[in-house]
Amino acid sequence: MRPKMRPLTQDLSIYKKLQLEKPPIGVKYLLFKPEGIKQIDKSLAACEMIKEAQERGEPFYFTKENEDCFGKLPLGWEDMPPWAESGQIGDELEIFQEARANARLYLSWPQFPKGTVNYVVLSPLDKLTFEPDLLIILAKASQAEIVMRAMTYSTGEVWETKATPALECSWLYVYPFQSGKVHYNPTGMTVGANAKKVFPEGMILISIPYQWIPIITKNMQEMKWVLPNTESKEIFNKRLMEIVGEMVQASQNS
Repeated sequence: MRPKMRPLTQDLSIYKKLQLEKPPIGVKYLLFKPEGIKQIDKSLAACEMIKEAQERGEPFYFTKENEDCFGKLPLGWEDMPPWAESGQIGDELEIFQEARANARLYLSWPQFPKGTVNYVVLSPLDKLTFEPDLLIILAKASQAEIVMRAMTYSTGEVWETKATPALECSWLYVYPFQSGKVHYNPTGMTVGANAKKVFPEGMILISIPYQWIPIITKNMQEMKWVLPNTESKEIFNKRLMEIVGEMVQASQNS
């Protein structure tokens, strides 16, 4: 059976205007082996695969054989071993006070059903040829503000996210896909990625599921990125009071 990757039809060039230090990465989950894309020739953690895609500049896919950390668990490639599910590893690594605290994490962490995802394709934006399941962005706070405001611009949607100090890969890769919610998290707050020096500290890592990509993209094309009257506190307050005054006057005259 031929793998199905719907060709990219969206114009995602607006993301280049953000002038990100590293390109956005499109992610695709497949049951069958993709055609025309090479398998990565090394072993890395799932979080490191994002960095690799940013720096490699070419699409690639990875499988269970390429993932050398706990990313196999949320991707459904291995069962949680009892010694891990008990929380003992988090206790031994001194991430948690006791094993019981670590064990609670595994009551709610997202994971793909075993055997439903066998291949994970990653591609930098300028080489993206398929409709991604996720679009992952590494941004400065000022750049992330534009992306997250674009999510709310036409929808009024509230920003919300979930994360844990361990197994952040489950929230980055699986949670947005399964929940349909945009995930965002400051870098430098998760133990594994910190130890591996995957991302610069203090950036915002955003994972956008496919349902939100068209909305955020369209809103970024339409909305003002730099809001008027926000150059300083004084200018902002002055304009705000003017608007409030106008609203009060209008309501009194209605």
